[in-house]
Amino acid sequence: MTNDDQYIPGFHFKVSFINFEKVDIEARFSEVSGLQMEMETEEIRGGGENHYVYRLPKGAKNTNLTLKRALHTLPSNIVKWAENAIYNYEFSLHDIVVSLLNEKSQPVKSWIFVDAYPVKIHLTDLNANVNSLVIETLELTYKYSQSVSLKPFEKKRERK
Repeated sequence: MTNDDQYIPGFHFKVSFINFEKVDIEARFSEVSGLQMEMETEEIRGGGENHYVYRLPKGAKNTNLTLKRALHTLPSNIVKWAENAIYNYEFSLHDIVVSLLNEKSQPVKSWIFVDAYPVKIHLTDLNANVNSLVIETLELTYKYSQSVSLKPFEKKRERK
């Protein structure tokens, strides 16, 4: 095994919507962003000390999860869910799992986004002078996210 085998490429991934209309759905997206967490801090000055401040942890802050893909002619339950939330103000919360996959399409690193719901739908501009796909962007907010360790299933060989 070389050192290159230890790195995970970012182009092979999947997005799963958990318990979506009583069924788990894997959706194909070309880009996922917002996989970041940040610790907010509060600055407190000590009495009479002007050389430094104490930076105390305040709480975790997350950004919205953004999913992008080419617009398709077939109706999508995910888009219907997003449009229902934004246009009709009817929300249903779903957990979403984003997984990086190895060469056998098995998850090697995953994140779960708990109680996610859509806050924005965006389509690229329509331009008669450019021959390109229309990209739909779905932006989701969520209660919290968590890194999940999912090791790929490996069959153990039995020795005879």
